[in-house]
Amino acid sequence: MSAHHHVQSPATTPDDADLARWADDGAPPAQPRSSPHAWLRVGAELGDRLVALSGRQDLLVTCRPGTLSGAPAAYFPTLGEVEFDARLFAPLKPHEIHPRIVGDEERYPAAWGVFVHEAAHAAHSVWTAPAGADPRVVEAAHLLEESRVEGAHLITRPTDRTYLRTSARTLVMPDIAHPTLQGIEHAAGVAALVLGRRDVGILDAGETRAVADLCEKVLGADLLATLTRIWTAAHQCADHDATAMLAHGQAWCDALDAAAPARPVPENLTDLLSGAVVVVMDSTAATDAADLAAQAAAATAKAEQSKTQAQDRAQRAGQRRKAAATAKSVFNARGTVNPDGTPAPRSNPVTGTRKPTAAEKSAAARLSRALRAAAYRERTEERTTSPTPPGRLNMRAALARDAQRAAGSVPTAEPFTHTRRRNSPTPPLRVGIAVDVSGSMRAACAPVASAAWIVARAAALTDPDSLTATIAYDQHLTALIRPTHRAPERVTTFDAKGGHHNLGDAIDALDHGLELSRPGAGRLLVIVTDARYVSDETAAAVGRVKQLTTSGCAVLQLTLTAESRHLPGTTLLHLPKPSSAPTAIATAATDAIRRTR
Repeated sequence: MSAHHHVQSPATTPDDADLARWADDGAPPAQPRSSPHAWLRVGAELGDRLVALSGRQDLLVTCRPGTLSGAPAAYFPTLGEVEFDARLFAPLKPHEIHPRIVGDEERYPAAWGVFVHEAAHAAHSVWTAPAGADPRVVEAAHLLEESRVEGAHLITRPTDRTYLRTSARTLVMPDIAHPTLQGIEHAAGVAALVLGRRDVGILDAGETRAVADLCEKVLGADLLATLTRIWTAAHQCADHDATAMLAHGQAWCDALDAAAPARPVPENLTDLLSGAVVVVMDSTAATDAADLAAQAAAATAKAEQSKTQAQDRAQRAGQRRKAAATAKSVFNARGTVNPDGTPAPRSNPVTGTRKPTAAEKSAAARLSRALRAAAYRERTEERTTSPTPPGRLNMRAALARDAQRAAGSVPTAEPFTHTRRRNSPTPPLRVGIAVDVSGSMRAACAPVASAAWIVARAAALTDPDSLTATIAYDQHLTALIRPTHRAPERVTTFDAKGGHHNLGDAIDALDHGLELSRPGAGRLLVIVTDARYVSDETAAAVGRVKQLTTSGCAVLQLTLTAESRHLPGTTLLHLPKPSSAPTAIATAATDAIRRTR
């Protein structure tokens, strides 16, 4: 078996080849479909990539249809040349091949695998047999060299394993079909080429089972174990160790000579070996195809995920723009607006304003004190030690430092302790109230108007950075209290006569106006509604509620009747008495600011 033909001495020259072409009848040589000159660029680009593959810059790559050595590819150590058969790129044409572009090799994995194999020879087949060495021993050493160089190549370039698996079909099969060795030497050569690649990690054990079973039957378990030990030891040889490689080649020949007389050889051994290798290569191809399919599926899934994420980002950006436009139209308008921002004066639920009562002023003051107490944060203390002042002296640490110094060691004790106290910032409050002004919510109008004023007044008295806002919604949107740092002077009264519901846009306006989705403040959204919505209205509201709760904003739903429905994602609070709404909203606001970190 001519397994070592990948490392060649220059037996012929280009001039000899040209003369051989004229040896028939003197006719001009037949031109290949692709002129050899068209492959010069491909060879030059392969040479550029060979630098990274082999770590050598002194090599020339010759690429043309057919090779002088007759092998698919060969490495000539004395010439510093790698010969490559351009027919390995079939059916691609020269102008379609660009090896200099990293990743182009994925279009011709078999050809690239052969090229990687030759690069492994160029990098690691640096030992030379001395003059007078037994040719049979050198042949055996070169046989062991095939899997050794691929194993050494994988150590530095493990990602090339896929290409080396593909190249095995191109490199091994011709040697099996046209053997130069016979009998058990043929079987031993197949074992070295296939099972040796298994032991360096190119092929998997399950894939090579057919060859392993046949070689064990032909060679015997003892001889196969001996040969396995020999190629395993050869895999550990250094690149320059010619003595060790020839010693392994001698051991290989001795083992075969000792076992040959006693081992019967099947008459159809070549066919059996070819069939077993075909099974191995088919199994390898199936595994590689499955891996490629899995990678393609993973890449597709990742692309779909990226596309979905991009769509989500675009959707959120569009929603933010729409929310900003809604907030601008609602809070800047003097009356009621439609969902598209246009005025709707005939649907305004506001009936007027009034002075706050003494009870409301008292409730606002109590809530302000409660919010201030809930927002209070203890000062944080940070203690540090040092070998020098400032700080409080710790006598135990000082004595330890003196003892360390007296013992001649480097003092590590730090006797001075410094305590730094810092005030924790008080979190502001953000409260948005969305009140349903459809016809079924008339009983909530007066208590919610009172609660909105109380919360806005208390927030302004507690922290100048606190903000509250109230929106009345049915099909239209009306700002009852706009986001401002100033406390409202009068209570805005309103009535509930509307139809349909537009809670989604109301939440968007409050979210944008108060930054309810932004951490760093006590955030609360209060929705006063019986939630008797159609499916589209409910879906729009639930989507906004989920976004707010995910960002850490508390969402409270207040209901007044037993027939009310629960909006998913909200904390439901049923109030049999509408007059208890101000107290419930105040308690929720206090809890929200207390939970802020």
